[in-house]
Amino acid sequence: MKQELAAVVLAAGQGTRMKSDLHKVLHPIGGKPMVMHLLDTLDTLSPSRKILLIGSNADQLREAVDDVEFAEQTEQLGTGHAVQCALPALEGFEGDLLVLYGDVPFISGDTMTAMVETRDTDPNCGLVVLGFDAADPGAYGRLVTAHDGSLERIVEFKDASDSERDITLCNSGMMLIAGEHANKWLALLDNNNAAGEYYLTDLVEIARKDGFSAAVVQTTETELMGVNSRAELATAETVFQNNAREAAMAAGATLVAPQTVFFSHDTKLGRDVTVEPNVVFGPGTVVENGVTIKAFSHVEGATVRIGASVGPFARLRPAADIGQGAKIGNFVEIKKATLAEGVKVSHLTYIGDATIGAHANIGAGTITCNYDGFLKYQTQIGAGAFIGSNSALVAPVKIGDGAIVGAGSVVTKDVDADALGVSRARQRSIAGYAASFREEKQAEKEAKTDKKGK
Repeated sequence: MKQELAAVVLAAGQGTRMKSDLHKVLHPIGGKPMVMHLLDTLDTLSPSRKILLIGSNADQLREAVDDVEFAEQTEQLGTGHAVQCALPALEGFEGDLLVLYGDVPFISGDTMTAMVETRDTDPNCGLVVLGFDAADPGAYGRLVTAHDGSLERIVEFKDASDSERDITLCNSGMMLIAGEHANKWLALLDNNNAAGEYYLTDLVEIARKDGFSAAVVQTTETELMGVNSRAELATAETVFQNNAREAAMAAGATLVAPQTVFFSHDTKLGRDVTVEPNVVFGPGTVVENGVTIKAFSHVEGATVRIGASVGPFARLRPAADIGQGAKIGNFVEIKKATLAEGVKVSHLTYIGDATIGAHANIGAGTITCNYDGFLKYQTQIGAGAFIGSNSALVAPVKIGDGAIVGAGSVVTKDVDADALGVSRARQRSIAGYAASFREEKQAEKEAKTDKKGK
């Protein structure tokens, strides 16, 4: 019979090796805190309860993580003690307990499901331990199994014999505990060891003495990698990015130089998207089918519609919405602006807090002056409008459909549809000025040189 499930996620440690004021499990991977990777995967199992065990920097976790219950471990007395601290929050709950670690972000939903199903299919199975076959077992605890594959014991490296140290099946520390026995078994843990700590691994012996078997579910070493330092965080980011690149290409995107493209946890690329080298996707990005993102562009919190082209060297900031077939060229920055179909913003331009109608053309060096030092204001540019190069549109301002703004204009008033708006000083020529200017400056330069020589 399938049991209810509660997950206990351990995140009470100090994370001293990270050398950070930010709680270890809140450090981001792919733009999302590592513990949220784990909790989001956990949600695919629809557990009845989720307990996040906190201790060091508890307030940071309470503020950053929602949709969980909290339990607190005020003293760091081992993994067994940590799970004991979660039990008061689960008073009256009789379902199974899945124990996970907040700094192990990549465990998959399939692996968690395999642990649950292993327990469900064997009524005599009281414990399921998650293990992995290590390329270099090092100081990991070893899982000693019987001929039938059941788990006999977990041996710590320092206590292992030479033959046990040859075992490559290692303990991840994560396990599933039969709910009807969890309270009793956890209460039997003791700290009669050199470290004076309560070890969760002792549950294997306790369960077997109580007449129950322990099972092992295996997965890959990469899936179970823990993050305890900045170097390990960088390794985890590499794993995430490689997986994201593979997924994007498998879904129909072309990455010209995959290792130079960086994704966030929620980046969405459509079919037949082409991404050139050295592109960064920040959180909240959606790129629809047939788009080209050219080299050295940064896209964050933006939507790029079908068939548009962005870059090279473009920056799309949050709430930029680039319309179908639009063209965003080099050294263009767009923020909180909606561009309709076919708009062209080809180079050297800033568009912020604006709405631009279909097929408008924005000339080089144009800026929307959206901020007066206190408040932000909107610029509206109509369909088919033409904004001449090096123009400044001082918001709030509206350029009508089909209007033209002359190059070099500073526009502070609305321009009607199909009208020409020009705001610049009348050009004049002063005969001989340039020659006299050069003579004057040359004499000034020579005088300074003579003075230095003396």
